[in-house]
Amino acid sequence: MSAEITITLVLLVVAIILFATEKLPVDVIGILLVMALILTRVLTVQEAVAGFGNDIIITIGGLFILVGGLIKTGLVDLIGRRMSKIAGSNVFILTALIMTAAAVSASVLKNTTTAAMFLPIVIGLAAKTKIPPSKLLMPLAFGAILGGSCTLIGTSTNLAVSGAIQRYGQEPFSMFELAPVGIITFAVGMLYMLFIGRHFLPSRGGEDSLTEQYHIREYVSELLVLPDSPLVGKTLDEANINIELELNVLGIIRDGIRITAPGPRERIQRRDSLIVEGKIGHILRVKEESGLEIKPDFMLNDVVLEGDNVELFELMVLRDSRLVGHTLRTLRFRQSYDLTVLAINRHGDTFIEKLSDVGLRFGDVLLVQGTRDRIETLVADRELMLLEDVSESSFRIEKRSWAIAAFFIFLSLSLSKLVTGYDIPLAVCVLIGVMVLLATKTVRYSEMYDLVDFRLLVLIACMMSFGVAMEATGADKYLAGIINQYFGQFGGSAVLAGFFLLTVALTQPMSNQAAALVVLPVAVQTALALGLNPRTFIVGVTYAASFSFITPLEPACILVYTPGRYRFMDFVKIGSALTIIVFIVSITLVPIFWPLNQ
Repeated sequence: MSAEITITLVLLVVAIILFATEKLPVDVIGILLVMALILTRVLTVQEAVAGFGNDIIITIGGLFILVGGLIKTGLVDLIGRRMSKIAGSNVFILTALIMTAAAVSASVLKNTTTAAMFLPIVIGLAAKTKIPPSKLLMPLAFGAILGGSCTLIGTSTNLAVSGAIQRYGQEPFSMFELAPVGIITFAVGMLYMLFIGRHFLPSRGGEDSLTEQYHIREYVSELLVLPDSPLVGKTLDEANINIELELNVLGIIRDGIRITAPGPRERIQRRDSLIVEGKIGHILRVKEESGLEIKPDFMLNDVVLEGDNVELFELMVLRDSRLVGHTLRTLRFRQSYDLTVLAINRHGDTFIEKLSDVGLRFGDVLLVQGTRDRIETLVADRELMLLEDVSESSFRIEKRSWAIAAFFIFLSLSLSKLVTGYDIPLAVCVLIGVMVLLATKTVRYSEMYDLVDFRLLVLIACMMSFGVAMEATGADKYLAGIINQYFGQFGGSAVLAGFFLLTVALTQPMSNQAAALVVLPVAVQTALALGLNPRTFIVGVTYAASFSFITPLEPACILVYTPGRYRFMDFVKIGSALTIIVFIVSITLVPIFWPLNQ
């Protein structure tokens, strides 16, 4: 084994460890990997940055904008409302409709995008039909993941692999090349969820108020201001209750009138009732303070914390939000946004004490008290997602036909070779669709670049460059030789199954795109060494990278994890069986549509 192969494989192991630990953003890991390849002279600078010049980067970037046009015109919201009319409160029918709609949408919008768009809609449907959200949200995520495997543009993984295989002399995937097996796999997966998996879904959430769901009853109490209290006549700012008593004033009840989320200049009057939040010990301590008395018959509910324009909201922290990694204290959240965070739910664990010191993560759900206009500012900036059904007023309904037209223009042009024999590059097809959106102001120029996930583009470009390193050093042939030596005797189907399972395993700690691009060069070289069809292995790896159900680490699953009140083992229990099913279906069908023997 040469020094260059050793260096490349060591860097591969280091990258996998970094991806698994999530100590650094995935795009930063990719950049570090490319830098290491240059500094160790495995690749030249030109070879290392070649991935950034691949047309697939333009294609994926353009698709983000095309998808943005569909989102901003409320097309998915319209689908959600139609589902509600058809299914009513029938869980079986609603589950089937949600999975089908998610799969169809994911086939053109990508699975993570679809899950994010449908999430508030499904939560709204659950509330309307009195069905626990946990019964509907996991089918949503699984339907989106299965649907994304059906087309070239269904996932970024499919596009990344399609761009990478051209280096091995393979034709890129056509738009619907993956559809036959993808559709059958989705159908089998949906049948499993409807007749088996659905019965193992937990029944959590939906029937309780937000204050009960977050278990903040014992942390919020009502304090009566006695006539001789030294606080009488002082403003909340002057009283300094948050510092002196370590309590947060959420509201005031005065002469039967409720003042919700009072400002710092609100003056305390005799016989006011202060609604406060804090540790039990701090609340009990007011017994020792002159002028305040705990009301023992206080009953907390959502109404107590809502009033006038103030409401309770559930907000999810998005993946690329600048809130990730920060605490409410460092963000000066209440001062900056005039919103009060009452609790934080993370994967079933609720944080109520010392909220200011909790580091925020992707997928955290915040229970927030405030006004809708303040909430909408954060939602519009794509920092947080509002977990409730949204109003049509926030969409550009009048531009919906243009958004659909732009997408169909893109699809039609991408299929032009089948009709006219003239092949228009996919990147050009995407850009024409984008130009239609911009020309009709369906997507405004000022918001165009905000729609693009540049982190994903950087990751794909870096991992494609790493694929060049695997090929240039012969590391892919070296690993293929080992696999051929020890496993080739079991036959091509067994080796294909091994690569499928390896890819599925790597998608748990790594992103799907990274896992596929890491395994791809080794799979291709192994197929060539065994005298088998490399495209069979390419397709097998592509499908495997998309089927990540076992843990909630897949982004589409993370999005539904906390809102569905799921536990980690819920995914292991239901997702493991689904993974086995799609594995059997894929390994059976892939060699039929793409024969192992050339």
